[in-house]
Amino acid sequence: MTEHKPLVLVDGSSYLYRAFHAMPNLTNSKGEATGAVYGVVNMLRRLIKDYAPEYMAVVFDAKGKTFRDDLYPDYKATRPPMPNELRAQIEPIHEIVRALGLPLIVEAGVEADDVIGTLTTAASAAKMDTVVSTGDKDLAQLVDEHVTLINTMNDSVLDPAGVAEKFGVPPERIIDYLTLIGDTSDNIPGVPKCGPKTATKWLAEYGSLDEIIAHADEIKGKVGENLRASLEQLPLSRQLVTIKRDVQLQEALADLKRGDTDDARLRELYAQQEFKTWLAELGGLAGGESAAETRAKTDYEQVTSAKVLDAWIKRLKNADVFAFDTETTSLNAIDAEIVGVSFTDRAGTAAYVPVAHDYAGTRRGPRWAKISNTT
Repeated sequence: MTEHKPLVLVDGSSYLYRAFHAMPNLTNSKGEATGAVYGVVNMLRRLIKDYAPEYMAVVFDAKGKTFRDDLYPDYKATRPPMPNELRAQIEPIHEIVRALGLPLIVEAGVEADDVIGTLTTAASAAKMDTVVSTGDKDLAQLVDEHVTLINTMNDSVLDPAGVAEKFGVPPERIIDYLTLIGDTSDNIPGVPKCGPKTATKWLAEYGSLDEIIAHADEIKGKVGENLRASLEQLPLSRQLVTIKRDVQLQEALADLKRGDTDDARLRELYAQQEFKTWLAELGGLAGGESAAETRAKTDYEQVTSAKVLDAWIKRLKNADVFAFDTETTSLNAIDAEIVGVSFTDRAGTAAYVPVAHDYAGTRRGPRWAKISNTT
């Protein structure tokens, strides 16, 4: 396996939900939701561009219960059911992942976290660096000299020092930290009234959860009473927050090599989703040109500053003719909300202004208000 390029593992389930809530309510002309598909695929394309990995895999949760449900029947019991418009986007995402030539892993009985934990452990044992793309704080427990977390939605990077800075404890104490504070999203009980500040204080003073338990009688106040009342439940909570690192997978590290993209299949899928820009990169539905040939003849840019926008406005003012188009959440003029605007004054070159996007590099705020007002 290539040593100088890291293995890239994508927490697909984490990004599925995050993209669904971060992206505008995009739909195609059939009224089918496409926002989560667009958000996840956009992130995958960025990772491929940034890392050009030789080995990469996208991991999703499987349907059905996991071993944690057997341990604790109320695990994730407070979560609302997955929205139907999100559920409908899972299979299209899987199909695009495969067409991109990326290994897709969905392992029954465990969660995506456990698959990622198993693969990072194997990679670290082989002295191979791993980049895990996720927004899930639980995966901070995997960070070590070989494992780094990145969050493409806010461009944060967590190495061992970054974990300590963000959470107040090193990666090897994240399990203890999560056990103490619990996890409301997964319905994992912690110590009542023990928040991050208290957890980090206790861990700094006593060193570990086991030592905190051993000295529980010394901790005063109501939170000390809560700790002592929680002693019987803490081992289960620790088991629930601990990521498995020994899942018996069909895939070995060597099986995670990126394959060739299936451009014909991608054209079909992008056409179904109506991702016009990505479809154009592949030469359109007919595929008259290769993606490389198309990119060589085009010059498209995303407008990310008022300075660039001003330059385009000046250019369009001097043009004999130019095209202007809007990207909206619907084809229904009454319901549609604007997502972005694009313009060009000649074939093969254009600009796009992300007016209502909400992810890394295109966050809404004063600068977008300025740009949208200008446009």
